[in-house]
Amino acid sequence: MSGRRVVVFPSAAELGPALAHLVVSRADKALLDHGRFSLGLSGGSLVSMLSKELPALPDLDCSLWLAGFCDERLVPFDDGESTYGLYKNQLFSKINIPDSGVLAIDPSLSVQECAEDYARKLKEAFPKEDIPVFDLLLLGMGPDGHTCSLFPDHPLLEETQKIVAPISDSPKPPPQRVTMTFPMVNLARCVVFVSTGGSKAPVLKQVLEGGEGPALPAARVVPSHGELFWLIDEPAAASLTLQVERPGSAAKL
Repeated sequence: MSGRRVVVFPSAAELGPALAHLVVSRADKALLDHGRFSLGLSGGSLVSMLSKELPALPDLDCSLWLAGFCDERLVPFDDGESTYGLYKNQLFSKINIPDSGVLAIDPSLSVQECAEDYARKLKEAFPKEDIPVFDLLLLGMGPDGHTCSLFPDHPLLEETQKIVAPISDSPKPPPQRVTMTFPMVNLARCVVFVSTGGSKAPVLKQVLEGGEGPALPAARVVPSHGELFWLIDEPAAASLTLQVERPGSAAKL
């Protein structure tokens, strides 16, 4: 936990550029180290933030990027709930990531088969690793403290064998999803949470500072050997008493 950095920006508008620069800096590092950059994406506000900020960067080259999804809703790609569909329309169409560099689910399968198929795709993309190690995972957090599709008090929180698991009773619709599990999330080289808005302040305090009862799912993201960032805005940070960084929008993280 000592490696965790909580970085506060005046607003989401200042946070966005810093996030984009962090993504590119970790991409450059990965490309130098092993010739490819693997990025795990999440839905929610991250879609619009990344779709605005990444294409605005000069000389962005995504030709050696591999993009996967930290979780996905089991809906057709043209459904507004499809995380892949949103990124395809809003981001992938604006950058030079090859089609082969995007690992999407097969929404025609049952939820169980879909999770098994996606796990197979990930293992094929990371053939040298028993559990795929992503260079960077970008995560959000719900007002209940869930992340990916790992919800409070759900049995999937204790999953230790599967790297991708099905969920058919998601408390948040749509009910059928596939999600990365903690064993895979916590092996990433870098994990970045993005959380903005005053509605997140109470749960953010519980996740970052602790409280009564079991740890919320987002609090259980503790990379075993990697970096952990929480990028948040002032409204989300309103209840925090722990020490944070306030570097401004020009921050180099």
